[in-house]
Amino acid sequence: MSSKTILITGATDGIGRATALSLARRGAQVVVHGRNPDKVAEVCAAVRAAAPDEAAPQGLVADISTLDGVRELAQAVRRSQHKLDVLINNAGVFMKERQITDDGFEVTFAVNHLATFLLTELLLPLLRASAPARVLTVSSVAHTRGQIHWDDLNLERNWDSSDGGPPLPGYPAYAQSKLANVLFSNALARRVEGDEITSNSLHPGTISTKLLHEGFGMGGASTDTGAETSVYLALSPEVEGLTGRYFSNSQEVEAAPLARDEAAQERLWTVSAEMTGVADRSDGA
Repeated sequence: MSSKTILITGATDGIGRATALSLARRGAQVVVHGRNPDKVAEVCAAVRAAAPDEAAPQGLVADISTLDGVRELAQAVRRSQHKLDVLINNAGVFMKERQITDDGFEVTFAVNHLATFLLTELLLPLLRASAPARVLTVSSVAHTRGQIHWDDLNLERNWDSSDGGPPLPGYPAYAQSKLANVLFSNALARRVEGDEITSNSLHPGTISTKLLHEGFGMGGASTDTGAETSVYLALSPEVEGLTGRYFSNSQEVEAAPLARDEAAQERLWTVSAEMTGVADRSDGA
């Protein structure tokens, strides 16, 4: 394959780390994002060792729980990369205790959805200039149990409700954010349809990550297995031109009915633009 430049958010642990290593072994120029400088350096070293014949990976440090942190990451990408073939929105958290960011948003929604929304928006010019390009958003089967609490996105009142899922503190926030991932991915697909950019979302599987252990108290398959669908969607010629789809086990499957609701997709886009200030920005920064 010709070398593709691929940015992976949350690439210092779990599925993100395994995705970076797998893509590097296949000849990709990997851009590793994380919030911990030491971990970013460690993953970059591991990527170099895994693919010594490829170009050195780029490591970028940013705390994307804040909107300013997302903007700083986007600016660093634009400054350091002349092209971006694939954006993998992989970063995610599961919070057992409700916390609020400096911007006033519940952390799960901020990291899992708003950061994805804003970063993608800010990198669209670079993706368009690199077309054909791909945007992948790592969701979860948990989206099937999620609902968007339109009048309570910060879950002041619904933090401990089950939403039809396991009765875990923080699960409604996680399921809401994972549903938001698919809604966003589908809405984006329509908006970039004429730009040679595809947008798809995916369930990586039940994988033994820190998130799964700490959030759900269970284990699963290896992180290498968890990376497979992201790697497939990033590189495979079989999905060239496919957009607005949802994948699991490297196969297209049907997302939950709520995720396919176009009105909900558009409503979330509007709300997200207002929350992140995208609608008010004209400088693209």
